[in-house]
Amino acid sequence: MSASSVQHRYNFIDLFAGAGGLSEGFVQAGFKPIAHVEMNEFAAKTLETRSAYYYLKETNNLSIYTKYLSGKITRDQFMEHIPASITKTIIHETMSDKTLPGIFKTIDGIMKIKGINSVDVVIGGPPCQAYSLVGRAQSSHMDTPMSEDPRNFLYKLYGRFLKKYQPKMFVFENVMGIISANGGSTWKNIQKYLKRIGYEIECREQHASYFGVLQNRRRMIIVGWLKNSGLKYPDFIEIKTNSVVNDLFKDLPKLLPGESSDKYSKTKASNYVTESGIRTSSDVLTLHSSRNNNDRDISIYRRAIELWNDGHKRLNYNDLPEELKTHKNRHSFTDRFKVVEGDEAYCHTILAHLSKDGHYFIHPDINQHRSITVREAARIQSFPDSYFFEGPRTAQYIQIGNAVPPIMAKGIAMGIFKELYEGDNSETQSTA
Repeated sequence: MSASSVQHRYNFIDLFAGAGGLSEGFVQAGFKPIAHVEMNEFAAKTLETRSAYYYLKETNNLSIYTKYLSGKITRDQFMEHIPASITKTIIHETMSDKTLPGIFKTIDGIMKIKGINSVDVVIGGPPCQAYSLVGRAQSSHMDTPMSEDPRNFLYKLYGRFLKKYQPKMFVFENVMGIISANGGSTWKNIQKYLKRIGYEIECREQHASYFGVLQNRRRMIIVGWLKNSGLKYPDFIEIKTNSVVNDLFKDLPKLLPGESSDKYSKTKASNYVTESGIRTSSDVLTLHSSRNNNDRDISIYRRAIELWNDGHKRLNYNDLPEELKTHKNRHSFTDRFKVVEGDEAYCHTILAHLSKDGHYFIHPDINQHRSITVREAARIQSFPDSYFFEGPRTAQYIQIGNAVPPIMAKGIAMGIFKELYEGDNSETQSTA
């Protein structure tokens, strides 16, 4: 079933949208976005830029986008070409009981102008740090008991959209810990709440690699559908690939620490990169700039890469010479220096922690001895090269690390489409 065959048949609202990984997959599958709601300034700008890209693509004006990515025009000059009907679909707002009426009013206005009578799907996942011990340890809520963390109740804001717009289906993405958080009570409360407002739900663990993403990323995907609608949790199609992670890097220029490049290398892009749509012939290379690393880090990186290349061994921090050790904590996170598994079918999970340092994501090429760039991280997450992340580099890494891989999202979207399409057809046949 091709994306062209489903083009704009169904629509969606994207909540807690982040940089738009989940939304990108749905758009690639042919769904039409009504609105995106996101509280982070840089992520909201990324969504705005991506929406502008699709508008220019539909109007055969992608040369304007190319000028922006190439630095020939400023972002303000770029956005002058984008009508308000596009930019207003990005709602930069923190969702709360106080702000929801205004958000609803904006979405209602968008639907009225576009002649949209109903919402087909709501997608999104509330910030997952409340359900993750690691995430909580790095957050401002770390001193709050997990049971009292206000982020535990963001699902109720999500539910308010379901109550108001009554979509046929919804997709709620989150981390594995959502099932066990607070001894399982949070998940029980979520189920009761969603069922009470009229939805049947099912939650299954999904792996990004199952959908053809070269990354070992596990997530809980909750799907809901209106009671008595005859819909169900989709059976997703597995995408098999013979590629390895290094296939993502072949056509990207080699960099030393602190270097950058805006030109692809002369090496031909791998079949995986072209066939997946990550790179097209018209793309401009952006965000391929490596961090500066001091001599100590470079020495550690080299050791880590040598170990990985020698039978896939991992560096233990305690095994380093004393002159290379700077951390007092010698008991936890002893694998804090980790090489991306270039010769494997998938690598370990890309995390927002990339914004802090790149020690956990060292490029597998010992001659480059550096951490991965924003563009390399985006490719591991399966974002197209045409996807531009706004903000400083730290913000770009956070956006990528928190995202749902678009290729995974597209697979989910195609499963949702199949359920909706077959459901609509069965209704038509029953009334004929």
